[in-house]
Amino acid sequence: MNGSLRPHASSWRRAATVVLAAGWARPSPAVPSLPPEGFRLLLLQRSGSQGFMPGAHVFPGGVQDTADRSADWLRLFAPHHRPPRFGLGPARSRPASFPGLPAAAADGDAAALPDDVASRICAIRETFEEAGVLLLRPRAALPAAPELARALALPPGLDAWRDRVRRDPRHFLSLCAHLDCTPDIWALQDWAGWLTPFSRPGGRRFDTAFFLCCLSEPPPVYPDLTEVVSCQWSSPSEATESFISKEIWLAPPQFYEIRRLGNFSSLSDLHKFCLDGASEGMERMLPITFVTADAMLQLLPGDELYLEDSEFLETVMSSGKKTEEIMKEGKTFHRLVLHSRHVYNLHVTIQSKYKHVYPKTYVISKSHL
Repeated sequence: MNGSLRPHASSWRRAATVVLAAGWARPSPAVPSLPPEGFRLLLLQRSGSQGFMPGAHVFPGGVQDTADRSADWLRLFAPHHRPPRFGLGPARSRPASFPGLPAAAADGDAAALPDDVASRICAIRETFEEAGVLLLRPRAALPAAPELARALALPPGLDAWRDRVRRDPRHFLSLCAHLDCTPDIWALQDWAGWLTPFSRPGGRRFDTAFFLCCLSEPPPVYPDLTEVVSCQWSSPSEATESFISKEIWLAPPQFYEIRRLGNFSSLSDLHKFCLDGASEGMERMLPITFVTADAMLQLLPGDELYLEDSEFLETVMSSGKKTEEIMKEGKTFHRLVLHSRHVYNLHVTIQSKYKHVYPKTYVISKSHL
């Protein structure tokens, strides 16, 4: 099989998103004096006027800008944090994986920040732009022993700064310098990588790094009312129920990751898992679309029908058979079955690689179909 890009293939844009998981100390009805150690996830609702995923509930994030990898950040990180790793720990040796996308250019600047630093700055900047949450750390504060993060208290003139950064991402560096802070890149743990599957020629496609940030408490959130019109903090089960009941809409990657986060009963367990698996890096997912007679499947790496062939970077698989028949023919599954806009079934029978964890199989009752 050929895993390299062909001539005239889709152009890809780098993007980054951060899953904010916050401790949720709400009294238990049974024992009010002992709050549960659950956590909630921040979901932002995109404006219906947005060209990409209008109205969807998403995690904060967006497209990487050249300003996110600018060498100008070096002065702000100095003297405590220096290249090449900026205190993030040893570089991860990642074997070549499918698909073989071209590396991002550094605009000819040999001093530009490495990808894992630039992607974190991008996610932090977008979180400020969209949600008004500042994931910053005072410059004098060295990364301490692993601990739950806290968002920075909002400075005066927040709206003016957000407008400047939205117009020109280079102003995010100016804001950090003004506050004598650096982006808290150490609070963002590698979580996943998702690549946009092929849907139609010329469609928007992104190579998106998903990070996870465990916060000791939920910070105030201020949707920008331009890209983002509302927000909510939901547990994985609450988000799933809201999706099934059509209160919110989730794209397949968000649904998958929310179900994956449902493996953890507490914020401390989730945080410990991230720290223990930090040396493994993130697993990248490129779904391959498989159209059946009555639904659409998104095949993920490890599924018995998944083909690591560049042909399926620019086309879809198809069959005249119904989904039920396709399912009966197989045993090794890592796939989403999209029956309709609000009915996704998730089938996972494979073991996760290394120290990663996959979501459990999740099938909606037939009454929803």
